[in-house]
Amino acid sequence: MFENLFKLKENGTNTRTELTAGLTTFMTMVYILAVNPGILSASGMDSGAVFTATAVSSAVACFAMALLANKPFALSAGLGLNAYFAYTICGSMGYGWPVALTAVLCEGLIFIVMSLTNVREAIFNSIPKTLKIAVSCGIGLFIAFIGCQNAHIIVDGSTLVGLFSFKASLESGTFFTEGITVVLALIGVIITAYMLIKGVKGYMLLGILATWLLGIICQLTGLYVPNPELGFYSVIPSALFSAPASMSATMFKFDFGFIGSHFGDFIVMMLAFLFVDIFDTLGTVIGCAAKADMLDEDGKLPGIKQVLLADAIGTTLGACLGTSTITTFVESSSGISEGGRTGMVSCVTGILFLAALFMSPLFLTIPSFATAPALIVVGFLMMQQITDIDWSDMTDAIPCFICITMMGFAYSISEGIAFGIISYVVLHVLTRKTEGMSILMYVLTVLFILKYFLI
Repeated sequence: MFENLFKLKENGTNTRTELTAGLTTFMTMVYILAVNPGILSASGMDSGAVFTATAVSSAVACFAMALLANKPFALSAGLGLNAYFAYTICGSMGYGWPVALTAVLCEGLIFIVMSLTNVREAIFNSIPKTLKIAVSCGIGLFIAFIGCQNAHIIVDGSTLVGLFSFKASLESGTFFTEGITVVLALIGVIITAYMLIKGVKGYMLLGILATWLLGIICQLTGLYVPNPELGFYSVIPSALFSAPASMSATMFKFDFGFIGSHFGDFIVMMLAFLFVDIFDTLGTVIGCAAKADMLDEDGKLPGIKQVLLADAIGTTLGACLGTSTITTFVESSSGISEGGRTGMVSCVTGILFLAALFMSPLFLTIPSFATAPALIVVGFLMMQQITDIDWSDMTDAIPCFICITMMGFAYSISEGIAFGIISYVVLHVLTRKTEGMSILMYVLTVLFILKYFLI
């Protein structure tokens, strides 16, 4: 059955590999079920309803990806976009969360139209292959940075970011709360890297489980002391099952009247969601597809329309249920690194999102220090493609460098793509190397520049 539905042999994979990849992808992104309700509750939304809405819409979006596109990409509520939802629209701008949900709904509907009319596919295909490689490498840097942050290896500091200080944690008495988790994360990186080198099947998932197990041992022996006030929780599940919360508090709670009374503000909100979501999604798809060797010789992804349509469906459904923009997750690369190549990966991830509705005490206990090593190792694997960039051709190489570095430094996939495209077009125009460049590249450059001044 799985062979007929997902064409496993044709894609060079098997059921066991796809199951492992799906479980790995889910475990590296399950944190969103804890983080998203926490962020959106700051806007006044019911956190229980948001949890359920996030899990259900993520599951449906993953199923759509599996059935429409047969690609190993998983989807859930995008970080950054949920922060803009809660802290900008509902915070500094002072509008109610139904207004923000309405903006997400309209964005999703526009995405569906753009996907069906090939607009998003045309944007994807217009980006030069060398820049697509840079996007993949940039995501590698970005996801490794996220892993280091999640593990507290990298923390806030006087230089914006800094290395965690074991000396300071010993002096402040927080070593057995925070410091030990940093040690465990570093050990997890070594364990995962060792298994990768030795060619152990399922190394990513095994690395997560091994690091989590070490954490449990540390807690049982008193080496790790949970402190919820500091954000460090028990790594031992308190229970296995719980009943999901109702979505009635957030489902279909739109404010269409706001569009007529504040049309200008609404358009700005929606365009902000639109720009970030378009290029976050395109960047993630480019990076993950490149890692999975799915791009053809022209740098195009067969079936890209269905991939983008599944993403758009997820956003629209998420708004209807009561959560922020659903987008393709960069953590999909963890499952791809395990060998996942078909929609069975996203299908497994979707099933696990539904299981999380009833097993949230178990899934939400997975600590970030256990999943961080997987993200760091995935970052290494994605950066390997940097050798495919022709560094002797500086007209191409410099925009690639800008794209890669800006993703990490600006902490945004979409900003990395924007700076990469702008610099690519400007340098190619100045050096008169514009032959074969798509007209869409010029249009995107103008739109990106306008975005920085108008949105």
